[in-house]
Amino acid sequence: MKSTSNAVWLVARRELRTRVRTRSFVLGTLFMLLVVLAYPALMFFIGSSNAPASGTDVGVTPQATSLTQPLGAGTPGDAEWRIQRVDDRQRGENLVREGELDVLVTGTSTEPELVFESGDHADLRRSLANIAWQRSLDEAMAEAGADPGQVRGQADRVEVTTTNLDSSDPQQAQRLVIAFVAAFLLYMFLIMTGQMIAQGVVEEKSNRVVEMLLATISSTQLMAGKILGIGLTGLIQFAVIGVVGFGAVSATATLVLPLGAVAGLLGWILVWFLLGFLLYATLLAAASSLVSRQEDLQSVITPVIMTLVVPFVVGVSVLPADPNSTLGTVLSFVPGFSPVLMPMRLALGVAAPWEAPLAAVFSLVASAVVLWLGGRIYSNAILRTGARVKLREALRAS
Repeated sequence: MKSTSNAVWLVARRELRTRVRTRSFVLGTLFMLLVVLAYPALMFFIGSSNAPASGTDVGVTPQATSLTQPLGAGTPGDAEWRIQRVDDRQRGENLVREGELDVLVTGTSTEPELVFESGDHADLRRSLANIAWQRSLDEAMAEAGADPGQVRGQADRVEVTTTNLDSSDPQQAQRLVIAFVAAFLLYMFLIMTGQMIAQGVVEEKSNRVVEMLLATISSTQLMAGKILGIGLTGLIQFAVIGVVGFGAVSATATLVLPLGAVAGLLGWILVWFLLGFLLYATLLAAASSLVSRQEDLQSVITPVIMTLVVPFVVGVSVLPADPNSTLGTVLSFVPGFSPVLMPMRLALGVAAPWEAPLAAVFSLVASAVVLWLGGRIYSNAILRTGARVKLREALRAS
């Protein structure tokens, strides 16, 4: 017999290499990546199409030189005004006709004038009108004996008191979306990877490959290797999609939530995927070892699958309406329920900092018990073919 670590890794490496090279794995990963990248790609395309092709070349005559600084400081939005001085109005008009300038600013600071051939230059007109109004107001205050700087300083200190009657979290909608996505991804990946293990166990048992494998390694090593290998397969796919999705939303700045909080949440989701997979994969490997035919597989794994369906249903039906519900809070600590419910509560921002680590400890303890029982069932049933092995018989010592 090989050493335990070498034997487990040999089986895990075989499962990993076999799974990641399948067409379904590659196409499934590519499809999910395309879905993840579709939104930021669309936002980039829309932003590119709406961006101005070029800036505006603005000429300023000597009479309007005092407008240069406020125009440069008041450029609105994404507009780009490239301001340059011209010798006189005639020279500026010639440059406009030749296409060297888009618009010419002349006149005085209180009575500016725009000269152009095409376009409406609405932003520039509004900015000049606002500057002229401010300059006219300053002159009027000076003529009345008031200090314009002092008056503006007093006006700048005026504040508006606001009362917001909406006490809801402005980030709540985005938190809810993230919670739904986390629950769906965890549910989907736990189901897929769990069924991979169940189908692999029955396939090896029905074609008697397991008999050859058990000639060199123990049944416990075989089960552990299968769980590790398929777990790594799912983790690779899950991590790639999560990292690409995080990178996409970071690059497009579509998140209201802080990126650090989202990164931390992504890390917890990966942790809960591993904890949930360890628990459910062990249960499914043990359950599938009770039968020898694919036709009988659903009858033994359905009860296990239902223990994953129930928390998903509770999560999408209870937590969105009442994130602080007692039912959701209590069940999020129950092993089997916590891999779906705790990430949802973390995404919704209602879980205390100590709750996730405590639930993880409960899940690890439950996984240790399940590993012991599952290994016993798997060892006693994996070589028995024909009729379905009863659970009581599989639990008996060999």
